[in-house]
Amino acid sequence: MYDCRRFYIDGRWLEPDDAEPFPVIDPATEMPIGEISLGNARHVDAAVAAARQAFSGWADSPIADRRALFGRFIEIYRRRYEEMARAISDEMGAPIGLARGSQARLGIGHMQTAMELLERFAFEEELDGNCLRYEPIGVCGLITPWNWPVNQIACKVAPALAAGCTMVLKPSEIAPLSGYLFAEILDEAGVPPGVFNLVNGDGPGVGAPMAAHPDVDMVSFTGSTRAGIAVAKAAADTVKRVSQELGGKSPNIILDDEVLPRAVEHGMAELLCNSGQSCNAPTRMLVPRAMQQQVAALARAAAEAAVVGDPKDERTTMGPVVSQAQFDKIQALIQAGIDEGATLICGGPGKPEGLERGYYLRPTVFADVRNDMRIAREEIFGPVLAIIPFDSEAEAIEIANDTPYGLAAYVSGSDPAQVRRVAERLRAGMIHCNGAEMTLTAPFGGYKQSGNGREWGRAGLEEFLERKIILGR
Repeated sequence: MYDCRRFYIDGRWLEPDDAEPFPVIDPATEMPIGEISLGNARHVDAAVAAARQAFSGWADSPIADRRALFGRFIEIYRRRYEEMARAISDEMGAPIGLARGSQARLGIGHMQTAMELLERFAFEEELDGNCLRYEPIGVCGLITPWNWPVNQIACKVAPALAAGCTMVLKPSEIAPLSGYLFAEILDEAGVPPGVFNLVNGDGPGVGAPMAAHPDVDMVSFTGSTRAGIAVAKAAADTVKRVSQELGGKSPNIILDDEVLPRAVEHGMAELLCNSGQSCNAPTRMLVPRAMQQQVAALARAAAEAAVVGDPKDERTTMGPVVSQAQFDKIQALIQAGIDEGATLICGGPGKPEGLERGYYLRPTVFADVRNDMRIAREEIFGPVLAIIPFDSEAEAIEIANDTPYGLAAYVSGSDPAQVRRVAERLRAGMIHCNGAEMTLTAPFGGYKQSGNGREWGRAGLEEFLERKIILGR
């Protein structure tokens, strides 16, 4: 059993005497595997006060000291790498291969990227004979989700530390184990007291008072669009900076049959990865109408090849979704697809055979989907594909952009000029052409209701900086 009931405030692990206990549930077994404490506004006040007290010292710290902290953190993280992978797998159901190969790897990757960026980032530069300075914004409230837990923690903590900010982290209460371990590693690495603080809790108890706190200068939030709106409203009264990475309904446009089956195989792999619980998953596959039957057969084969089962089994490629609430939401949307007249190719409601315990889903493919159906409009956050036919390039672009979201998009085709032309017309922050993958230095973020601001690399660092111009120097 994981015992994660303490908070990390001002360089100390504290036993909260007025916090509510909260169980951590293993989504593979539906049984408790640990316990955290749910904080409240008093704990937020204490953590913010510690961060405010520590800010001036850390903001003025030499770059060499910040890089040294990153170096110590990375060394300890490597030593505890398998422990981190196991915690991620236990808390949110990621197959151990995914937790070890991607989830935990991204946690250390963002810290390495920030450390390397500090070698060459100019915090002061000349501009037309004047001095342009980049200075840390201040105390930051970091609110992170459960689906890629340590990735989202690291891609906020790393640039905030590098910028010279101090912070209070609230990980998801559903998947808090990796965040607790991350804090232990930072503590062992010697992060100065108050620079990094951890308060566990839920949105109303910790997230809302953090977003509204007058001594918090910035809130960086990753989660649903609904919750992001609530964070922005809570932050509005104090006019603090709000950076958000929210939902997505990413289109995957396949332009011609010369790129089959590779494009379908890659799209399905991206969709089924993490049980569909990725904000940038390519959930809408847009294909020429004449190709729909062939695409549906390829998608079905990929879905049926997925090995759904125990995340601890090295052979498993798709584990459960994170919670009963998530399971119920996805089931309802699968049923909505059937009720609205989409053609069910494979999968459907219910659990896979032989997996009665755990929040397991059947990889599901729909064809003949219209873009006004719920399965094409709403973020399902599960292993559900909607195949939407189109009759022209212009129509494909129109359908792709006809969404309140704009996080990612995918384009595959045999004509590089056409792929580039389509990519340039898509209203999304990240366009993947012919299977190209993200890199840790590329900006991560989207348009419209997918949020504002960018994470990862230099763009992520700049989110935590203010620009000051000193004229006449």
